[in-house]
Amino acid sequence: MDDDPDTRHVLGELLRRGGYEDLLTAGSALEAFELLGLQGSIPLAEGVDLILMDVTMPGIDGVEASAQIKDVESLADVPVIMVTGRSDPQLVRVAFEAGATDFVTKPFERIELLARVRSALRLKEEMDRRKAREAELLEVTHQLQEANDLLRRISLQDGLTGVSNRRHFDEALPVEWRRSQRDDVPLSLIMLDIDRFKTFNDSHGHLRGDDCLRAVAGAITQVVHRPGDLVARYGGEEFAVLLPRTDERGARSVAEAVRATVEGLQIDHEPSESPRGVTISAGVATVVPVPNGDPVALVAAADAALYDAKECGRNRVVMAVHHDDATGPPPSSVVQGERRD
Repeated sequence: MDDDPDTRHVLGELLRRGGYEDLLTAGSALEAFELLGLQGSIPLAEGVDLILMDVTMPGIDGVEASAQIKDVESLADVPVIMVTGRSDPQLVRVAFEAGATDFVTKPFERIELLARVRSALRLKEEMDRRKAREAELLEVTHQLQEANDLLRRISLQDGLTGVSNRRHFDEALPVEWRRSQRDDVPLSLIMLDIDRFKTFNDSHGHLRGDDCLRAVAGAITQVVHRPGDLVARYGGEEFAVLLPRTDERGARSVAEAVRATVEGLQIDHEPSESPRGVTISAGVATVVPVPNGDPVALVAAADAALYDAKECGRNRVVMAVHHDDATGPPPSSVVQGERRD
């Protein structure tokens, strides 16, 4: 851009003879801003590779115009060659500080002009390639992160039932233990087991057994869907339900709802074994963790209560009687539900 039409004509002719045909000319900074889409609602120009701009122009001079152009993200990498009729070191310094890439002096020397233009365009091409590589790298990094996140989720999920696996439970338990200790709130655990599952497998086959496991997992998640709760397949036909910020009464209510939901599925079992079909037994333990406590004690307490539920006739919920310090041996249990068959 240049306010002198003769200078613009000469410059345009030199560039066209050098093989550069796609040219736009402007007589002022404001006119250039309009061409670049910096005025009003005009879209920003795309595909601008180089700007040649006179330093001295009426209104907004070349230095200020260059600075404004460089403030636009999409134009920040476009090289700006300043055109000047003066060899003033101070002016050159200010121009470079405003974002100019190079400068040429008037009157123009054809070879020098084209050499500086080629150099600036090579710089632009290299910057475009670099940005393309960076964008590609960001995309690859994003895809890799998504793949890692997917692998992480898969690694924490039971492949058969779709609920969390034992690894996820083992990672979550100490985290929830510390959080409950810090907030001084109860933490509850339900350990539940499908009654006489081995007999079911022997009678109906392993494929039906897998269907049964999936159905029971679905029944548990139908009841346990609060954010922060964790349903995990603990092993074989045993499941664990971790309930942060849940007291004994709440945990017992959840366990009983799970028991009733599984019974309501009416999955056929050998009549001699369970006239009501497939059922589950559950042991529930609740503690308010204290310093130096061991989360393993919570698992042991719930597991002991589950054992008592089995011994007392199955298809029932048994509550563990916990120790206040949450560090002692597995506690005794009390039956909180009655058999329905």
